[in-house]
Amino acid sequence: MNALEAISLSSFYGAQKVLENFSITVAPGEFVTLMGPSGSGKSTFLHVATGLVRSAEGQVLINGSDITKMSDSKAARFRRRHIGVVFQAYNLLSTATVEENIVMGVKLDKRPIDKKRLSYLIDKLGLGGLEKKKPDEISGGERQRTAIARALFPEPDLILADEPTGNLDIKTSKDICSLLSEIGKTEKSAILLVTHDPVVAAAAKKVHFIKDGALVKSIETCNDAALVSKAYLETYS
Repeated sequence: MNALEAISLSSFYGAQKVLENFSITVAPGEFVTLMGPSGSGKSTFLHVATGLVRSAEGQVLINGSDITKMSDSKAARFRRRHIGVVFQAYNLLSTATVEENIVMGVKLDKRPIDKKRLSYLIDKLGLGGLEKKKPDEISGGERQRTAIARALFPEPDLILADEPTGNLDIKTSKDICSLLSEIGKTEKSAILLVTHDPVVAAAAKKVHFIKDGALVKSIETCNDAALVSKAYLETYS
């Protein structure tokens, strides 16, 4: 069973079609990226995949469960338990500590906090000593690692990351890419990351290219940014 299976998605923004017969699969533990220019449908797909936006047609199966058929309240509960989302802008609660941000989703779900899991992720993501600090007291890279820890904490089937390195410098971006690559190998979660950056995309096993709302090409990256960049230029030139 795939961690993610999007089947023939079509979606509209007003009269404009932004997804057209879009299909993609991500296997358990697989790390893939989705690339495309602005307006190609990347963000719309993420919103549909998380159950925040309804598609006009098609299905999104997360570990076999169809999120497109769930009510808003059921989709929200399912999202907290099965989908980790990492945003470019971090979306951390400014009044909460690093530790409180990490456990936020599970706490909202009124489930017990796994202290051992929390300690493991704080150590794994290099957040030791920052547990009681607020987001404005730590660096951008540390905020993003906190956001990744929050996404991983409930042990979701799928991580969806929307331009997670967009606000970071080159070195920190590479560190985050290495971290995500390692997570793809050691955690149970599959990862789908949206990016414009070939260096970021090359950290994944595979890159998918979206154009005018449809999947038009997929390649193995071989962790080669030049290969990804060439394929990107060939696809969108």
